[in-house]
This record gives sequence, structure tokens and C-alpha cells, in this order.
Amino acid sequence: MTSPPAPGPAAPPAGSLPTTSHWGAYSVRPGTGAGGGPGGTPHGDLGIRPHPADPSPSPLLGNIDGALRHPTRVRRPAVRRGWLEHGPGPTDRRGQEPFVEIGWDEALDLTAAELARVRDEHGPAAVFGGSYGWASAGRFHHAQSQLHRFLAQFGGYTASRNSYSLGASLVLLPHLVGAAGAQAVLRAASSWPTLIAHTELIVAFGGIPAKNVHVTPGGVTRHRTPGHLDALAAAGTRVALISPLRADLPEGLDTDWHAIVPATDTALMLGLAHTLLTEGLHDRAFLDRCTTGFDTFARYLDGRADGTARSADWAAAICGLDASRIRALARRMAASRTLVTVTWSLQRIQHGEQPVWAALALAAMLGQIGLPGGGFGHGYGSMGDVGDHGPPLRLPHLPQGPNPVGEFIPCARIADLLLRPGDTYDYDGETRTYPDIRLVHWAGGNPFHHHQDLGRLRRAFGRPDTVIVHEPHWTATARHADIVLPTTTTLEREDLGGGRRDTHLIAMHRAVDPVGEARDDHAILAGLAGRLGFGERFTEGRTPRAWLEHLYGSWREELRATGTDVPEFKEFWTAGDYELPTGTAEFTLFEDFRRDPVRHPLDTPSGRIEITSEAVAALGLADCPGHPVWLEPDEWTGGPAAGRHPLLLIANQPATRLHSQFDVGALSLGAKVSGREAVQLHPADAAARAIRDGDVVRIFNDRGAVLAGAVLTDGVRPGVLRLPTGAWFDPVPQQDPHQPPLCAHGNPNTLTADVPTSRLTQGCTGQHALVEAEKYTGDPPPVTVRRPPPLLDGGAVPRHRRAARRPTAHPHPDQPETP
Repeated sequence: MTSPPAPGPAAPPAGSLPTTSHWGAYSVRPGTGAGGGPGGTPHGDLGIRPHPADPSPSPLLGNIDGALRHPTRVRRPAVRRGWLEHGPGPTDRRGQEPFVEIGWDEALDLTAAELARVRDEHGPAAVFGGSYGWASAGRFHHAQSQLHRFLAQFGGYTASRNSYSLGASLVLLPHLVGAAGAQAVLRAASSWPTLIAHTELIVAFGGIPAKNVHVTPGGVTRHRTPGHLDALAAAGTRVALISPLRADLPEGLDTDWHAIVPATDTALMLGLAHTLLTEGLHDRAFLDRCTTGFDTFARYLDGRADGTARSADWAAAICGLDASRIRALARRMAASRTLVTVTWSLQRIQHGEQPVWAALALAAMLGQIGLPGGGFGHGYGSMGDVGDHGPPLRLPHLPQGPNPVGEFIPCARIADLLLRPGDTYDYDGETRTYPDIRLVHWAGGNPFHHHQDLGRLRRAFGRPDTVIVHEPHWTATARHADIVLPTTTTLEREDLGGGRRDTHLIAMHRAVDPVGEARDDHAILAGLAGRLGFGERFTEGRTPRAWLEHLYGSWREELRATGTDVPEFKEFWTAGDYELPTGTAEFTLFEDFRRDPVRHPLDTPSGRIEITSEAVAALGLADCPGHPVWLEPDEWTGGPAAGRHPLLLIANQPATRLHSQFDVGALSLGAKVSGREAVQLHPADAAARAIRDGDVVRIFNDRGAVLAGAVLTDGVRPGVLRLPTGAWFDPVPQQDPHQPPLCAHGNPNTLTADVPTSRLTQGCTGQHALVEAEKYTGDPPPVTVRRPPPLLDGGAVPRHRRAARRPTAHPHPDQPETP
């Protein structure tokens, strides 16, 4: 029986309203007129204060106030003028035409009619239900759940699977450690208190980036990771940072920085493994008892398989590190209680499966998997809940229902889906076919942030008959839509909030009135469902407040059945939060499996860790063989493509926002240089190009170009640029839509390649791109994305010109028709 939790901290100040975000819980006191930042001082007119239990509030709270009523808010339903005048159909005018603002009734009538037309003429699989999970920390107003529930009842839709963050790992890890083992790696990693107590050495491939630890889907009420990192430093834990970026590990830790050539981590891992093998430092007993396929891998390491030994000298020539340092690190790893951890970023490159697989094999050779403080980790520093020890409870959630359509794509294949209907592709042992998408319905998420090669994505968005987008802001996704429906933000509605392993469930109060005519996704979809004949089924006769009470009540009964005393909804809502039962502070990944792999086997074919996977090998994939290998990517500084574009751009997560959210907020804007996203480059690379701090820099390759503001630092390896993701895509107008775009604002996905990690996983490869850079001369084009697109009043387009044109046949994907 679980005992009730201890009383929570003091309530927010009188007059404040509780809420939460993906970067933490906070309270709002509208109209205070005070300024300031996190740590107790209110933000602007909203008077934002972090949750009193939070020991390390996120600086991202500083973005909320300025973004709430920013000029980029979508204030009324809007329709692209060409769609309104000519009707649905493929076009290259999306993203270039003005919008016509209309009333809600007309907007919902048009949207419902178009949904019905596409379903009836082409089948529900012709509708793509585009959504991503970051739109809201609220569990009811979760855009993805709302949209998928609506489309499932509508008749079904083509869906997406996995994530841009973890596309390769989510498919690969079940082959290596089983489905449950994969979830344990990603959701039940060895806890920070365990590492603090036992770990002597952390070998951090990709580091442990502190900028990411404030963020978790649904939020973190107590940000404990910064304190845990301080405790690691106090305990004397040593960290080998394997990264071209020094900032990938916080200051204060006992750090040995190995400034590796980007994309060569797998080669280094193989060099370390070769040293362990040839010097007899590997744990043969553990390998025999808990793994399968090591002998095949060993033949690859020592060269018996193909005549090439993956020695430290071999690795040094690839990864730019001294061979003696590689051998010394391998010996330190064998002599210490060692954790081998890999950030999620390393699998977001071509062949991104290999560093994850090789790191697992390296940890297995050390024989410390399942021992406190040792073994394997994936994602420390990539997300705020990795290593956290909050309660692993599933929080209240809106049921989506089954999707009657079985079609899906890996999420990073959206452009292929739209451009290549009928083409086949490989995915996790299957051969699948892209359906013919005629309508995209997007609610939550911004593909013009997440996706690669934005010039290609623009062409892809020109192919459907209609694109419908729910958005609070005029992002690039909204600007490339036909119908834009304005949605509320979390402060403009009520909800229940909480994240994975969060310590609290938060009562998210409505703090302000909606901006303009914005409505929440539920209200929008309920209006559409009513017009389409299933309104009662969608709402179940409940208002949003009734849904909150229902979802909370069902969840409360589940917890009460375990002996946990949970307050009734009214008491919870008045208090503002509920502190969840505490979790176990110390636990070790795969501890039971290590202790007895016969009684606690993994759900792999062998029941053990698969260093070599016969199932993967049987697929015969050259880009993902049956054991970890070094595969040279198309774009890295050691390959032939570097002759024309010699710099390696790293497009990692920003420190000043979550993805692209609130890029118009004060914290994000304050980090811009010359009004554009900041790019970090080494002084030697800058000097060779006559670039100085603060200069506007043009970064380019064959896919496009961006303008960014230069920041010189020796914290990046020479030959490397760091340009974070998330700057709102702002293409400079051009006559030819097939010409590579120039983004005036600095969105790095203008430059990244839209290719999959491999035919096994079809994951995202948006972390790296080969580029060249130069100082921009002359007057740079202005950044325009911080103001709305041209908006016309509904009366500007007479109703007799709003006749829907029935599309006949789709043109060739690379030559979209212009109405």
C-alpha cells in the first residue's frame, strides 16, 4: 500500500493563478506591471513566478509574457486568397499569398465541407493527421490527442509514428534490448542519486547539455537535474566529454574534453572497444551470460572479418583525437565504475543507429550493465526526466480511440509522403507504400521547424489539395496553409498539467481572455464534428470543464485503488496542485536482468542484449548491418563533399526556447545577433573568412542559405559551426519557387538534408550539414517573420468568387499547378 504524500509547499501568492508548461510549473498574476525573470521576480504584466517547490526554475519562463499578445498572434480565422477564389488544388503559391480573414461559421463550414469532400472522393487515408506532441503541457488540450480523436471518429487518417528527437532509437532499441528494455532505457534510466553515489567515470558522447534539462513533455515541477550535476561535481565524478562543443557539459565538473570530429563517435567507440578486446580488459563472463553475438562483433573489431582492425590508431585518423588518448580512456573506463551515455542528438544523423548500438556494445564489454553507477545510458541531458526519480505514473489523458485506417509514416518522412505517392520504402523489416495525401490537417507542432531541407518541404506542402492548420501564431506552417484556425495558448483555457516522472499534477487555471477570436482545439474540432454528424460522439456531451472533472475523477479512482489518498476535484482545483506519491530515489537500469538473466530475460529473440542481431542482419540493409559498424556519412568533414562545403554545421537544440516555441519571446529575442539567430564559430574559421563578432554571416550549401549573427568562441572545434534550431523560417521572396531558399532569420533546416538515418528506422538526420560561410556584404534583407502576413478583410473577396474548384488530376510533384 502506498502512503499518502507529504504536504506540498506553500501555495502561490494570493491572487496568483497556477499553471504549467513543458519547461516547468509557474503561477500568473495578470496586470502586476512588474518586470523581471525567474527565481521569484514577476515577468512583465503577467507577474509570472516559478512554482515554489522548484529549486532551479527555467529561464524559458521569460518568453511567455512577450509572446502572449505579440503581433504574430492569429486573431481571426483566415483563408489563403487563392484557395478562397479558386478552390482546392495543388499550388506553388502557399506561403506567398495574402490571407482573407473570415468569420468562424464560414471557416468551419468551409473546413468541414473540404474534409468531407476528400474523405468521400479519395477515402480517409487521403487525409494526413499531422500533429506533434509539444503544443501544450495540458493533458486535455493536448492538440495531438484532440486531433487524432476527431479524425478517428471522422473515419480515419494516415498517421505518423515515432519522433524527430528519437526516430532511430525508438526503432533500433527494441531489436537490441526488447520493447520493454527500450522503454526502460528511455524512461527508467539509472537515477541521478544512484550515479552520484556510485559512478566514478562518465563517458558522455554528446555530453550532458544543461540547456535541455529544464524541458519534459508535460513539464517538470521540481527541476532537480542542475542540483544533481552539482552533486556529481562535489562527489568527484570525472567526465570524459566527447563532443565538438565545450558547452555540451556544464562548468564545474571534473571534465576531460575530447573535441571530436562531428559524426565520428562510432569510430571512437570502436577504437575504445578494440583496446578493451586486445588488452583483455573486457568482461568475457558478462558477455557470455548476458549478451549474444559478441564473437561476430569481435571479428569485426580485430579485423578478422574484413582485414581492417578498428584500433585506436584507425579511430584516431577518423575522429581527430590522439590514439594514445583513446587507449588511455579505454583503460580508465575498465578501471572505474563507468557509465557510457549517448545523447539523443547523436542518432539524429545519417547512420544514427550506429553510435547508440556501439555505445551499448562498449558498455557490455565493460561488464557493468546492471551495476549501480555503471552501464549504459541514452539521453542524460537530452530531456529533463532522464535520470529523474519522480513517480512513474500515467497522468489523466484524453482517449483518442482506434484509427480505422492502418496507414502511417515515420514522422520524418512527411515530405516524401507528399511528394512521392505510390512509391515504396523500407521500414523496420517492412516494405510500405506512401498513400496519396489530398488534405493535411495539422494541429500542434511546426514542421517548418522540425523538418529538414525546408525548400523541399515547401514544394511538398504545395502538392495537397488543401492544408488546414490550427495555430496561435503566424509561424511558417500557418503561412503555408490554406485555412488557418486561431487557437488559444495555455493561459487562455483550463487544463490539467504534468509531465513524465513529474512530482505534481497542476491545476492549470485560465489567466487571461483569448487573444482576438482564438478558440481552443477542442471547441474547433467539436464545431467541425457537429457539422460532420458526430458532434455528440466527439464531446460525449461534456464541456471542457466537465472533461477535466471526468478525467481527473477516473484517474483519482485508479490511484485510490492502490491505497493513495487523492483529493476530490474541487479541492485539487482550489489548491492549485496535487503532490504525487514519491518515487524510489535509487534504481539501476537492467539490475534484475543482470542478477538473473534466466528469470528476468529481455524480450529479444535471445532473451539477452543483442550485440549482433540476427533479425537486423537478415534484412540485408547496407546502411544498417547486424552489428555496430563505422559507416561514413555523406556529409562530414572527412568526406569528399567537404571540398566544396568545408564547415560542419551542428543544428542542436536552443538554450533560449523550446524548439521554435515563443521565438518572439523576450529571452529568445535577447539572444539574437543583428536581429537574427546567433551562429557560433571558431576564431580561426572566422579569421580565414574576415568575419568579426556581430557580423551578419551568410551560411550556404546547395540546398539553400541562411543569414545569422556571428559569435566567435573557442568553445567549438575548428571547422564547426553551431546554429541552433527554432528560428522561425523567414524565406526571402523569390520568383522561382524551385530556387534554393534564403532564410533571412537563420533557420538551419534550410541547410539540412532530407534523408533518413537508415532503411531500418527512417529517422531524422537534421543534426548536421556541410556548409560554407562568408561575411554578408551590403544591406541584408529584413527579418519579416515577426509581423503577420498580409491580411485582407473578408469583404475584399466577393462571395461569388468563392466557388470551390474541383481538382482533376495531380500534376507531377516537382511541377505543382498554380491556380
